[in-house]
Amino acid sequence: MLKVALIEDDKLIRTELEQMLNGSGTCQCVGSFMNCETALKEIGKSEPDVILLDIELPGISGIEGIKKIKDILPECDIIMLTVHEESESIFNALKKGAVGYLDKSASEEKILHAIADVYDGGSPMTPRIARKVLGSFKESESTLLTDREKDVLESLCNGNSYKEIAYKLKITVGTVRHHIKNIYSKLHVHSKSEAVAKAIKEKLV
Repeated sequence: MLKVALIEDDKLIRTELEQMLNGSGTCQCVGSFMNCETALKEIGKSEPDVILLDIELPGISGIEGIKKIKDILPECDIIMLTVHEESESIFNALKKGAVGYLDKSASEEKILHAIADVYDGGSPMTPRIARKVLGSFKESESTLLTDREKDVLESLCNGNSYKEIAYKLKITVGTVRHHIKNIYSKLHVHSKSEAVAKAIKEKLV
């Protein structure tokens, strides 16, 4: 039986989740907390396999709490619960170490399936949230590039040589090479063709 802990400030939602877990036959609620502060003091004792964590908590937020929980329980998987499908929050939660994401309005069946999926190595998300996360990753790569690097990348996409780029942007060829080196590093590519292909595919310029 999977051990699950809850961190949720809404008492009604917390109670409903407790009852659902304990009545499921597959999960057991081993901890139920209204905030991260209380959870961080107690959660290590019960060693849950999975934690359902509200993203919007008073005091230490759900996103801030992820790392603190992971410091105590590094092997524990965290599924974020939310009422707002906001891509930046999703992206930040995943960067901090959350492995899945669910809307609080999800059915009992979906929540239980998500818990089992996470325990088996999956990353459950609703299709809508998954699309937002993919969009966030693409957007983050684009915003990593400086305006000048975007100019250089756009010129590469237009088929210009290093000399042509230097002339067009009124910079030296050495500076062009420096910008291209940074572009390769930020986009995780190793050649001009890879950089151009990625820029076109992901609409970075």
